[in-house]
Amino acid sequence: MPAEGVGSDPRRRTTPARWRVLGHPDGMLIYQVRCIVENHGWTETVAEDRHKVILGRSGAYRRRLNGRVEVSDATSMLLTRPGDEMAVAHPFGCGDSYTCLEIDSAVLAQRPDAERWMDRAGWAGTSDATLDLAHRLLVAEFRRGLDGFEMAERLQRFLARLLSHSALTSNGENGEDGAVERAVRRRPATLAAHRRLADRAREVLANSGFTMGLDEVAREVGSSPHHLSRVFQRMTGSSLTAYRNRLRVRAVLDTLAEPDGRPLGALASEYGFADQAHLTRVVREQVGHPPARLRRLLTATREDPGATA
Repeated sequence: MPAEGVGSDPRRRTTPARWRVLGHPDGMLIYQVRCIVENHGWTETVAEDRHKVILGRSGAYRRRLNGRVEVSDATSMLLTRPGDEMAVAHPFGCGDSYTCLEIDSAVLAQRPDAERWMDRAGWAGTSDATLDLAHRLLVAEFRRGLDGFEMAERLQRFLARLLSHSALTSNGENGEDGAVERAVRRRPATLAAHRRLADRAREVLANSGFTMGLDEVAREVGSSPHHLSRVFQRMTGSSLTAYRNRLRVRAVLDTLAEPDGRPLGALASEYGFADQAHLTRVVREQVGHPPARLRRLLTATREDPGATA
């Protein structure tokens, strides 16, 4: 059975957390973490000791990976390798939760699709809606209980999907920055200011922005709505509305996996949707299933015949 505890997570960490081990078959370890924010400053920089996949589930924080500072949130996906140096900070006080998959180098060495990961420093990107749903359904299956053989096969299959996604969305070491700089066509100082503005907007939306209007978000980050919308699109490739919807759907999926079964109308109000029909439409557009079906998929017992995705 999965274990739960409070303290550092299953391996050495610098951030206190509540963690839940889901399984550890054949040179792999998968667990969930919910960070407990005790101070808002940077943690001690720690060198990673194995290959690791970190998939955001909720909240937001800042990470400093190999000297580069960026925002991580529920849409983020991070691949690290031994020797990568990372520190995190929660400057605005919110916690975050994520799923982590740790993999021995010997396991990756058997996979041709992992060669690039083995040879490069940490990679950061985003998960799309289908990959995020696959991640959450995998967690639901592990919570229901699998034997070691099935655990290993499920993780190997999920890893293939994840590595394919990271390869398809990667633009090389500096490709994304180069594309943004060409699009913005500004001085480096202006580019850095635009990046900070977009990152701050991401943090506001991830922390408390589901029920805030555009004017409120703009005031919170010290910008006009027009300027914020234009800069955010340029820096992220996504509109504020599309990004907010991705965050809201992930928050809804997190809540649907809980056993309390809150009414969908209450969830619509909590996450800033116009009504239950609006929530259902946006969730279906993002992941291809209505909320009621997703609730069954994410919470059903193994004996439930409706639990097959």
